[in-house]
Amino acid sequence: MAEPPVVIDVVLPCLDEAASLPMLLTRLPSGYRPIVADNGSTDGSAEVARLHGATVVHVPERGFGAAAHAGLLVATAEVVCFLDADGSLDPQQLPRVAGPVVNGLADLVLGRRRPTVRAAWPWHARVGNRVLARRLRRRTGVPLRDLGPMRAARRASLLGLELRDRRFGYPLEMVTSAAAAGWRIAEVEVDYAPRTAGSRSKVTGTVAGTARAVLDMSRVLAR
Repeated sequence: MAEPPVVIDVVLPCLDEAASLPMLLTRLPSGYRPIVADNGSTDGSAEVARLHGATVVHVPERGFGAAAHAGLLVATAEVVCFLDADGSLDPQQLPRVAGPVVNGLADLVLGRRRPTVRAAWPWHARVGNRVLARRLRRRTGVPLRDLGPMRAARRASLLGLELRDRRFGYPLEMVTSAAAAGWRIAEVEVDYAPRTAGSRSKVTGTVAGTARAVLDMSRVLAR
């Protein structure tokens, strides 16, 4: 008898992403369950998510980390993925990052973004990511080239890290805490495309957004 498929929860932190959610939620691979952590959307994102079969958790505390962590708390699967909700990443590639965790080859896997077109990754976001990745390598010794927003780990292990940041520093704190705990951290390539028309990233969409994220992450590195 064939073994039942592995079930994986996918947390999508969300703020006004109604334009992106239909594509994302309909492209999830079999066995991947969406949890949309709505961070105060005013464009009907929560309703769109429900119509497409997602579990929706309302997160009144503003901040990317607040939404991501709320989704993690609601998840019940052994392995959890995180995915940006702006349509820039292809859900069909989630098995690339989840596979090594499911198979016991890594404890945390990040998707290293490979732009499909130059416009997908604005210059200011590239520079900010490069600077932070360099500082992260120096601090942890982990040879990461990207703070990839598509990632996977085991839920219980993530909760055990007791992550505190509730802003844009959350993804970086996840890596620094995992490295300090001796986790095996890996990186795999994933496509990075322009976000859905009508959607704007809260980080890479503007210079100010990138600067705010770099500041939040720099505070994490300074701890």
